[in-house]
Amino acid sequence: MRFHTPFLFSAMPALAGGLFLLSSCSSPSADPSAEHMTDATTVVATATPLSLPDLPDSLDRAYEEEVHFNNVRQLTYGGDNAEAYWSFDGRSLVFQATNPGWGVECDQIYIMDLADGTPSTSPPAAVSTGLGRTTCAYFMPGDTSILYASTHAADTACPETPRRGPNNEYVWPIYAGYDIYTAPVGGGEPRLLIGGDGYDAEATVSPKGDKIVFTSTRDGDLDLYTCDMDGSNVQRITSKVGYDGGAFFSPDGEYIVWRASRPKIGEEAANYMQLLGRGLVQPTEMELFVAKADGSGQRQITNLGGANWAPYFHPDGQHILFSSNHKTKAFPFNIFMTDVNGMEPVQISFDDAFDSFPMFSPDGKRIAFSSNRYNGRTRSTNVFVADWID
Repeated sequence: MRFHTPFLFSAMPALAGGLFLLSSCSSPSADPSAEHMTDATTVVATATPLSLPDLPDSLDRAYEEEVHFNNVRQLTYGGDNAEAYWSFDGRSLVFQATNPGWGVECDQIYIMDLADGTPSTSPPAAVSTGLGRTTCAYFMPGDTSILYASTHAADTACPETPRRGPNNEYVWPIYAGYDIYTAPVGGGEPRLLIGGDGYDAEATVSPKGDKIVFTSTRDGDLDLYTCDMDGSNVQRITSKVGYDGGAFFSPDGEYIVWRASRPKIGEEAANYMQLLGRGLVQPTEMELFVAKADGSGQRQITNLGGANWAPYFHPDGQHILFSSNHKTKAFPFNIFMTDVNGMEPVQISFDDAFDSFPMFSPDGKRIAFSSNRYNGRTRSTNVFVADWID
């Protein structure tokens, strides 16, 4: 999940009239209805593969208020595409997608080379096997292999996505079949890295190349764990009742930021644990936390209400971008920026439907994100990249 995924772009019933899951790694995804969508006149999906330099001029811009974005480029067309994470050399993005046009009905992992762009009529290079559901991919140091979670060992079929919880709650599934694997960037037989009973997913890698952080139910709750790069030395670093997930390291690898729910002890906590026992979580109330990479010094940095998630450190290590619906508690979701001390959020994106998964390139000069903008009033979510202006 990083709101992080199995739910990546699955057609879930809407929360407050429009929210759908993109992924369990980091995200609630959006399935906006027409009234939430941007005007379709800005883009026409092309049947011809496009390279980055040749995208239509109408996409080579941000909304007027988006002063931190320049040279906006759309990299995918159609389907559900999200959680695009940079390679260590900044030349590629790995992402997950469901795209019936590619014959892909259940989230799988792909790599796009930013030198070539991504064709709109055929899929880029696949990393995952096409079996089960996959999520939360991340480059390993050296950029020769990919870390991702998959359910294929438990069942090669695509797992069913729950429509609602037992009391008609908006929910994400927590698939116990998820384990964490590595595979060559060109695809191939995945190698089990982190497994066992219960859910293991949402793994990301420290820029130092020494640690992995991931979310697991191995101790009965959705908590954060770290391990060495070979999957050994697993350490639990959160322990409060509630969903802890979608963690990312700071640029120097010394800190982490993540999203968490903190149900109140009593009925709220009991309801949370009851849902989790059914393999479900309700992601409508999430706030952001920071801590040292070993889990010490944990601090809550937002108290905004609604769903605040998909956090990622700014290159300066002091600011954090994240996705939120705190202004409306429904649609739209936009990207905001706060700092490690919880300053009043500054709005970064201004779409009227869904913007999320803001991820800086290793050199801090570009940002990748996923959005419903320019989608012709359809339900598609696409990957974009822009130059970042401080």
